[in-house]
Amino acid sequence: MTEEPLLSLGFSPCPNDTYIFNALVNGQVAPTRVRLAPPRLEDVETLNEWALAEKLDISKVSFHAYGLLRQHYQLLPSGAALGRGCGPLFITGTQPKSADHTRWRIAIPGRYTTAALLLQLYRPGGIPVIMRFDRIMDALLAGEVDAGVIIHESRFTYQKLGLHCIQDLGKWWEEETGLPIPLGCIVMRKSLGKDLHQDVAAAIAHSILWADAHPQEGLSYIRHHAQEMETEVMHSHIKLYVNDFSKDIGTEGKMAIDELMRRGEAAGLFAAQGT
Repeated sequence: MTEEPLLSLGFSPCPNDTYIFNALVNGQVAPTRVRLAPPRLEDVETLNEWALAEKLDISKVSFHAYGLLRQHYQLLPSGAALGRGCGPLFITGTQPKSADHTRWRIAIPGRYTTAALLLQLYRPGGIPVIMRFDRIMDALLAGEVDAGVIIHESRFTYQKLGLHCIQDLGKWWEEETGLPIPLGCIVMRKSLGKDLHQDVAAAIAHSILWADAHPQEGLSYIRHHAQEMETEVMHSHIKLYVNDFSKDIGTEGKMAIDELMRRGEAAGLFAAQGT
């Protein structure tokens, strides 16, 4: 009898990902055709870089990175972060030194993040300064950069620090396209085949359903990886980024992804698929 393959898995320590994957990695649900190695929890930009190097079998990535790795990885229909009212925020602190935004030093949370892609689609130019997402607000306050694009829980706390939103990039996207904003997704090596893709996708969807049905049982795992995040912020984070699109991207989600890929290709940020 052939033993099921052992597959590597990576996702972020952010509450939406630990909420989604808790039941899957802690034995409450399981795929039937594969075994999963202990997961690697890393910042999404690290996961983006690893996927581009084809380091993991299954991984959370930004949709920007997905545009660059479509030849080797298959998008799974579950586990994604899409929605409305949940996009990155383009913010500033004090008045930038130059009125010419093309000369601004703009902190972005990774070269391959969807935040970086959306900023270039909204307002091309500027001098990108790459740093971890959780350093951007401090860098703004210290005057190290003129503006920044914030993601994750920062959207819930930036106003308390006296920072100002120039543009909600998710809102801009929704007004431009009428579609939800695709932020992050789960991808799996194409070489593993359709049957295994379907098996893992179904297990991820079941993991979300388990989390929805047992809201208290996964809190210790989520809180452990959320580190010092306030409980209220943690719950807001989950509510914002885990929704029906996470269980199944569906027709509208696919339309949104296709439009983001089309615009990214048109802007020259990644090649059209098959080229």
